[in-house]
Amino acid sequence: MKIILIGPPGVGKGTEAKRLATLYNIPHISTGDMFRAMFDEDTELAKIAKAHINRGELVPDDLTNAMVIERLQEPDAKQGFLFDGYPRNIVQAKALDDFLSKQGESMDAILYIDADIELITERIAGRRVCKSCGAVYHINYKKPKVDGVCDQCQGVLYQRKDDMEATVRRRLHIYHDVTAPIIDYYKHQQGFHAIDGSGNIEETHQKVMDVIQ
Repeated sequence: MKIILIGPPGVGKGTEAKRLATLYNIPHISTGDMFRAMFDEDTELAKIAKAHINRGELVPDDLTNAMVIERLQEPDAKQGFLFDGYPRNIVQAKALDDFLSKQGESMDAILYIDADIELITERIAGRRVCKSCGAVYHINYKKPKVDGVCDQCQGVLYQRKDDMEATVRRRLHIYHDVTAPIIDYYKHQQGFHAIDGSGNIEETHQKVMDVIQ
């Protein structure tokens, strides 16, 4: 099973991706997670990626494509994979199609999850992350038992720079300018489906499963 989840940040792609990856036993490939993992690395590549992400900008296509293609050649991706946050634009979409075509493969499902911009902004700006274990909370929807303290490891909760409201709105602006056009690129391809992500986690998951099944 080869799946792409497309949609604005904060629409629930990450949560749904983890569920599908477990269900179908395929790797969940998130370029956002890949770049955040680079934050502790003291390399020129990591510094460039970090600077773009902290400004709410997209990492350059050539850098992103190279990382993705390298990841797809790892053994665990041979039987399928799931993309969350990639491709973000038509250049990346074409690079992925070209790579798959050379392998004699294509995507099985392209799922476009969308929701109202104000709802998305509130979802992202309310996130809090544990500095120690990475557990994610929300000031309205998933509050910790003790304010500012992780339930799992008692680590300190903080708001990531790319989750702050000003950065979120910039990210959404970039999404609509740069990423949204790939919907037109994909919508005529077999396996494309649009899904309403304005409901809760379970409602969105059920809609996704209805499409896949």
